[in-house]
Amino acid sequence: MSYHIESFGGIALHRVGNKSADDGCLLSQGLLKTDEQVESVLHSYFINRFKGGGHYALRCDGAPNKVYDAVSSIFDNPDTLYERSLDIARHLYDQSTHPKVRAGAFYVAYFSEAVIDGEVADAVGLFKAESTETFLRLVPSESGLTLECDQGVALDRLERACLIFNIDRADGYVLAVEEGRGQEASFWIDDFLVAAPKRDDHYNTSNVLSLCRDFVTKELPEQFEVTKADQAEMLNRSVQYFKDNDNFDIGQFSEQVIMQPEVIESFTRYKSDYEQERDVEIADTFDISCEAVKKQSRSFKSVIKLDRNFHVYVHGDNKYLRRGYDDQVGMHYYQLFFKEEE
Repeated sequence: MSYHIESFGGIALHRVGNKSADDGCLLSQGLLKTDEQVESVLHSYFINRFKGGGHYALRCDGAPNKVYDAVSSIFDNPDTLYERSLDIARHLYDQSTHPKVRAGAFYVAYFSEAVIDGEVADAVGLFKAESTETFLRLVPSESGLTLECDQGVALDRLERACLIFNIDRADGYVLAVEEGRGQEASFWIDDFLVAAPKRDDHYNTSNVLSLCRDFVTKELPEQFEVTKADQAEMLNRSVQYFKDNDNFDIGQFSEQVIMQPEVIESFTRYKSDYEQERDVEIADTFDISCEAVKKQSRSFKSVIKLDRNFHVYVHGDNKYLRRGYDDQVGMHYYQLFFKEEE
């Protein structure tokens, strides 16, 4: 997914702490006053955080959602940005109870023109920065220059961010989310934003790839006699299918990747259990998301680990890899066949 964000329509800045630590909130008295240079720095600081990925939707299915209500007010009347930013900051504070959530700068920005995958809309950005860094400041003096230590916001770190686009209001605004890492990260999506993944092509592609990885590494060896080389080959075929095709079809995928009828039957059952246990719904046909393939394929590591001595990386056909057992030494072995050594 691609984003293009134009100039700011206004920015509110507050300091939001950890409620469990009784940090409190420091709420500004009005919108942040900036010049072109500061806005340019903030623009890069905010937008460069987004690397593309799946979209979410703000839930509006009857349960209260304070972020949804606040951004709706801003979209209806951008002049309410400051007042609604106070509501959002207080709501964030109420949800910031995890011990690893730190106090930091919280920005609420309005963008009068934004583009997401070619669709133009206004947008609201919510950004939380919890990291600071020490820097040296040069100070002129009578003898020349002196150095003073100071602290400021680390421009290469932005712990939590989201862009909410004025699209699909009735179904829950489309939003792009970067929630950071760690055990505390999920509070940003689940508790603060109250958002759910949008069931689009990225969603389906990611879920099918995760399903395939879990089936091959967990279920397949329990149901059938397979070697690590067999598993590695099936993982490679799975990823290659998504790289070679523009559209996914469950029947075609099963024939080309899973192949054997009894394994296909096991895969079908596992898919049903997977959807039920994880509360996901995977379509049988959809357009493949290249971004999701690129992101998910990083976790498809076709590696055979042999004790602590060797790692065998399998990138292609495992017919060039043979497994055996040596009775004399009482150990397993692999034979690798190749034409050239690089």
